[in-house]
Amino acid sequence: MPRRVLEGVVTSDKMDKTVTVLVERRFMHPVYKKYVKRTDKYAAHDEKNAYKPGDKIQIIECAPISKRKRWTVLEGGEAAVAPAKKEAKAKAPAKKEEAKKAAPKKAEAKEDKKETAKKPAAKKTAAKKTTKKKEDKE
Repeated sequence: MPRRVLEGVVTSDKMDKTVTVLVERRFMHPVYKKYVKRTDKYAAHDEKNAYKPGDKIQIIECAPISKRKRWTVLEGGEAAVAPAKKEAKAKAPAKKEEAKKAAPKKAEAKEDKKETAKKPAAKKTAAKKTTKKKEDKE
């Protein structure tokens, strides 16, 4: 029988040679016919303690290693991509600064639109007079 392979995100690496992996699956609800998300946590064997929280990894079924560990981390996951994530975080503040610079321009444009959109209110006094005349007649 083939071994199952699951993909998930490491949530904890506090144990020695073990990582906790959060695996999310989607399925259609049998009655409501809507897609539902379900998550499961698995303890997986990480021989080199190479994976840290936030890493996307694949785990594969194996023979029981301990009471809860029945999965092993497949090598070649995205732990090597972790330094690239740090570079992406370094680029993110630059994007935020650009957005902050653009924000005042947007605010000025909104103010201009508000000024041009203001129109004088229509007079409603004529409608009130006609109702008073009807009341007087009765």
